[in-house]
Amino acid sequence: MRVEDIYIRGTSVRLPSVASVADAVAQGACPPKVASATGMVSVAYSPDESAAEMAAAAARTAVDRAGCSPEDIDLLLHADTYHQGQDLWPVASYIQREALGNSCPALEIRQMSNGGLAAIDLATAYLRAGHGSCEALLTTADRFCEPGIDRWRTDPGTPYADGATALVLSRRGGFGRLLSLALLADPDLEPLHRGDEPFTRAPFGHRMPVDFDEAKRAFIGRVGMSYAITRAHNGQQTVIKQALADAGMELADARWVILPHFGRRRLQSIYYQPFGIDPERTTWDWSRTVGHLGAGDQFAGLDHLVVSGRARPGDRCVLISVGAGYSWGCAVLEITEQPPWAAAAGQADGR
Repeated sequence: MRVEDIYIRGTSVRLPSVASVADAVAQGACPPKVASATGMVSVAYSPDESAAEMAAAAARTAVDRAGCSPEDIDLLLHADTYHQGQDLWPVASYIQREALGNSCPALEIRQMSNGGLAAIDLATAYLRAGHGSCEALLTTADRFCEPGIDRWRTDPGTPYADGATALVLSRRGGFGRLLSLALLADPDLEPLHRGDEPFTRAPFGHRMPVDFDEAKRAFIGRVGMSYAITRAHNGQQTVIKQALADAGMELADARWVILPHFGRRRLQSIYYQPFGIDPERTTWDWSRTVGHLGAGDQFAGLDHLVVSGRARPGDRCVLISVGAGYSWGCAVLEITEQPPWAAAAGQADGR
């Protein structure tokens, strides 16, 4: 889908603290082979803040950076993958109460790690539909902690991180212009994260912590490794080609490619080698110190490039995502200016 007159007006990231991978290995929490295969240096973690609290903090900062008032926000979408801090509870409404206090629709999206780009797609359609809409606030947050999640072993190719991101999408202009978007789903791959276990009556009815490898082994045992790899690659390739075509460019024309915060081996097999992506064009040097933020990797990577000053006017950025389910996303945007808040934000957090 080609996009016109939709802009990124403000971004923010909330990463409360950092846990060293070397320390985790020394303490027996992270298997040495996971540290070696992923190449991660550290992960963001939250000692006490819930996912919802981190999201509200990121939202307030993004709205402030965007120069918006709560009345300017016509839609709030919150994307997440795991427990947000309370049971049977509308987390998007909490974020709205804490960050906005207005009365716009506030909705939760659970499309796993593709949730951030799914939110951009839905918000873009909402803003383009009119009815007075000017801005949409998009947030993501997760806190991957025990007992339900073992950040080192639940998905061994990708250490999981705690943190939140926020992004203000606008029709009134901003530092980045959205050029195109593409989303695709393939439910035939849905069992990859479910396996063969029967449905349960309560959370963690099979095992705790969650074990994605167990589910993957069951699925691949039925259909074969080549089937799963081929369909996964085709899905990602389809959305990348579509978004690039709609933006009138090739992947080589992009200054930056913002990828999921996977471990090094997984990035090599899924992205670097198949698509010819040089790690120097990605945020790998930073993402390996952060870890996988669930639905928030793409928002976080964009914020990092802008706040650090690495993304400059004229640069085109390709945001790529994949989520269990299975779904893929790709967005292309062009940096149009260096926002006035970026330099101060970079100095504040040392970037």
